[in-house]
Formats: sequence, structure tokens, C-alpha cells
Amino acid sequence: MSKICHLTSVHPRYDTRIFLKECKSLAKAGYDVSLVVADGKGDETVDGVVIFDVGKPDNRIQRMLLSTKKVHKKALSLHADIYHIHDPELIPAGLRLKKRGSKVIFDAHEDLPKQLLNKPYLTKTVRAPLSKPIGWFEKYACKKLNAIVAATLPICEKFLKINDNTIAVNNFPILNELVNVAANDEKKHNICYVGGISKIRGIEELITAIGITKSDTKLVLCGDLGQSELKNKVEKLPAWSKVQHLGFVDRYKIREILSHSIAGVVTLLPTPNYIESYPVKMFEYMSAGLPVICSNFPLWKQIIEGNRCGICVDPLNPQEISEAIDFLADNPETALEMGRNGRMAVERHYNWELDEKKLLELYSKI
Repeated sequence: MSKICHLTSVHPRYDTRIFLKECKSLAKAGYDVSLVVADGKGDETVDGVVIFDVGKPDNRIQRMLLSTKKVHKKALSLHADIYHIHDPELIPAGLRLKKRGSKVIFDAHEDLPKQLLNKPYLTKTVRAPLSKPIGWFEKYACKKLNAIVAATLPICEKFLKINDNTIAVNNFPILNELVNVAANDEKKHNICYVGGISKIRGIEELITAIGITKSDTKLVLCGDLGQSELKNKVEKLPAWSKVQHLGFVDRYKIREILSHSIAGVVTLLPTPNYIESYPVKMFEYMSAGLPVICSNFPLWKQIIEGNRCGICVDPLNPQEISEAIDFLADNPETALEMGRNGRMAVERHYNWELDEKKLLELYSKI
């Protein structure tokens, strides 16, 4: 079997898409799989995947300038047949690896030019001028690569215009990973949010909404706030007393939290990148049998309303979010039915096992 090497200078070593799904699926299929990361946690072998660490950078600038070079250097030493890169900042390294005779796949997790328009660390005067040349370079480089793996259908459609060998491998949940159904009387009046926490992910509106609910529902918040300005701001909100912030939690703890919640929330704000993306957490809530309260983007509404598995709301309207929370809290049988509908939809259409086949077919083709 071919020697495969996945590369990231950004993501954690146990990233759900990179390690838990793609790398483990390839290792299970018999490939010799390694993963190069930059997190400072050392080398190890887990579930047949050999992980190499090039060290953690001190800041974003070091990551982009130094970590990318270290990842490239380590990649060269491994002499892989196929390199699978997960960060746009590694595309130049991918081009150099291809020149040396290896096959190179780029995994487009997001639409980078659109994503740059909403980066909080970039000023408004920089975002648009930076987005355009990045988009031009992306088109130039990705034409030369052997394949593109897109995380959503809209991203796939974009890259098909650049590279014919593009497939959509959605970030859908592993079918039974998060199933741990609690009895109805064991469920608490909690809703949960699991994932990255930031302003554009709607955290302020969500916390405000939980504060004006008529039910006694609380918000279980799983994700890192760090020591940020946002942390100081949200902890001063009157509704913070109804929030249980657990910080970063592992997958086992997530399963427990989901099993004791009445709904999962993913009310991301209407930025260009989010409107055309599939939020992983939405499908994970569905896989765990939870109804979903989500942003009313057309792409999301097709799934949630089409499968009758949740409520779509205006993410900028805390009152609308709070009414959805109260409805599910006050109507447990309806909430359970929505949860069952979501679970059935995942079993039929939205699971990793289906997309795993597409990934393995692409590798076989290459």
C-alpha cells in the first residue's frame, strides 16, 4: 500500500476531520499513514497513525513563517507517495512536494477568500485587498495539484471550476460515536453549544437569549474562551448566571453532555463563509438524537426543516432564539420526535461512513 502523509500547521493532532475520520479511515484501509502537526506535544503512534510534531509556535506570525517550513521539512524526510495538506498556508509547500514527484491533495475545509473577509485579527481596510490576491493564488496553485477534497458541496462546486479532480467529502459524524441516549427522565433542562466560541459564532446573542427564556433552561457551553476580551464581555452579561461553561471537553464528555440535553444550538452569524458551509456540530447533534436550533440560512433550512428535526431562527435575534428554546423545553414529546427524525436523517444521508467510501475511491484513483 502507498505511504500517505497528512500535513497541518494549524489544527490539533486529534482534529475530528483530519485524524479521527480521514487518517484513521485510511489506516484502517491498509495505508501507511503519518500525520505531521505543530502542537508541541511530541511524537506518538495512535490507532495505526504515526504522528510527528515539529513544535508549537509562539504566535500566528511564527506559525505562518516558521511552522510551515518545519512541516515541509519533516514532510520531505518521510518520502510519502501522497501528501494531503489541510491548511491554505501549506499550499506553497504542497507545490514544492509535487515538483519532487509526489502526489498532493489539498483539503479545502472552508472558502478561504470569503473567510478572510471576516477574520477578527484583520482590519476592514486589509480584508478585501488581501482576499482577492489570495483567491488568485488559490486558483493558480490548485490547478496544479492532483486532487481537491472539499468539505461541503458549495466549496466542491467552486473548486470543480479550478480542478476537475475535486470531490466533496463532507464532515458528517461517525455514525455511532456520539450516541448515548439517556432516558427521558434523566434529561436536564439544558441546551448545549459545542465548538469554537467567538463573536461571529453568535455567542453574545445566544447568551442573551438564554437570559430571557421563560423556562428554567440553562446553557451548557463547551469550548475555549481563553483570556480574551470576549470572555470578559460575556461573563459580565446578566444571563451568565444561566450558563455552565465547561471549556474544552473531549469526545467522551461531549457524548455525555449531548445525552442529557434537550437540544443542541448552532446559531452562527450570517457571514459569507458560514452561509455556504455545513456546521459539523449540527450533524453531530442530529446523530445524537437531539433537535437542533440553528441559523435560518437557506442551506441549513433545507436540512433541518426538510427533515423536521429542529427549529431555524434569526441568529441576530435573541428573542427568536429564546422562543425556540422555550418551545422545545415546554414540548418534550415534540423535541423527542424531532431528535428521532434527525437521527434517521443521519443514518440515511449524513454520516461519515458514506463519505469515507468517496475518500478511499479518490486515493485508489490517484
